Amino acid sequence: MTDISAQAPQFDWKSSGFTARLQARRRSELWLRGLGLGAIGLALLMLAIMLTSIVGSALGALRQTHVTISVPIPADQVDPADPFSANWRRIMQNYVASLYPEASAAELRELGGILSKGAQFMVREAVVEDPSLIGQTLTISVPVSDPFDQLAKGFIKRETPENERRVNDAQIAAFDVLDKAGLISQPINWGLLTNGDSRFPELAGLRGAAVGTFYLLLTCFVLSFPVGIAAAIYLEEFAPKNRLSDFIEVNINNLAAVPSVVFGLLALAVFLNWFGLPRGAPIVGGLTLALMSLPTIIIATRAALKAVPPSIREAALGIGASHQQVIFHHVLPLAMPGILTGTILAMAQAIGETAPLLLIGMNAFITSIPTSPLESATTLPTQIFIWADSPERGFVSRTSAGIVVLLVALVAMNGLAIYLRRKFERRW
Repeated sequence: MTDISAQAPQFDWKSSGFTARLQARRRSELWLRGLGLGAIGLALLMLAIMLTSIVGSALGALRQTHVTISVPIPADQVDPADPFSANWRRIMQNYVASLYPEASAAELRELGGILSKGAQFMVREAVVEDPSLIGQTLTISVPVSDPFDQLAKGFIKRETPENERRVNDAQIAAFDVLDKAGLISQPINWGLLTNGDSRFPELAGLRGAAVGTFYLLLTCFVLSFPVGIAAAIYLEEFAPKNRLSDFIEVNINNLAAVPSVVFGLLALAVFLNWFGLPRGAPIVGGLTLALMSLPTIIIATRAALKAVPPSIREAALGIGASHQQVIFHHVLPLAMPGILTGTILAMAQAIGETAPLLLIGMNAFITSIPTSPLESATTLPTQIFIWADSPERGFVSRTSAGIVVLLVALVAMNGLAIYLRRKFERRW
């Protein structure tokens, strides 16, 4: 018998050409791995720089400078039956004048600027809650105005020439006297989360924007979730495969890539000008974002339905289930983790949209907290946009704090998507 292996040409594994090619291939692999690791490292570095910058700027908004004052509440100026009718501004002016009896009227106006413009309303609310304070002295801690808050936090330098800073030497001296007396404090700024918007940075908060965002997402979810799932089920399971269904599928994919500002223009023309819905209301914003989220939900739902193994359908049909029973009793429950993930990611994308909301008027200055989706409101992205455009130094840190709150909401929604996906996957 002839030995075939002996007749076959032998390859020289130790030849210089093969070794060179092997080394070149290994170098290419190392270069590719190094480029990949470098790209990931660069991305992480940019992310770390961004988060460090935002969080570092937001730290200034976590604490607010307060001053403790003792204001006499004169019984002859405040009516217990109607405390709102009292001239609280004059009461606060008299209190400041009692602190500096030798100051002129102009100096009193400057010294009165240490207190926030909202101090008189905080005193009024305290008296409204407890009318027994009338005729007595009320001791209360109120915010200082933004320039003195920046002074206390070191953003306004004392060595800066007087004509180049917002507080003069006399005001700094008066503030130092209060500080040495132990009347200045910097508690945690809970007002950032509990207050509505304000023209004064020391009083501005995110509560109104957070409530507006909640109503907007609620409207968006209620409309887009059932409609998107119904459309996906019909297109994937019931619609005949013809040119019309192909045309609809292509347009749904195209709508998912349309810029969000186009949906804002559509909402402006249809919801506001044609339907006459209230301008700047969360229901209009929810309708707008629902239109923008529908393509994403439909695509994610169809992908989840396709991922269900065909054997599930065949087994259900084999035991006598109808087509409708197969879809709603077997396929849809198994596809629900992917559907929920796609829906929550679409909601997370919607919560960060700003351009369409600006076009429908959700960037107005609104201090009240909305109580329904029909009332005018702002959202977290538009509130950040408004604060970023404000000239006061105090809004810089509040803008960063708003960004941090928005990022926390986005991370929470993505975490919820991962949790629901794993939970439903274990169940089914």
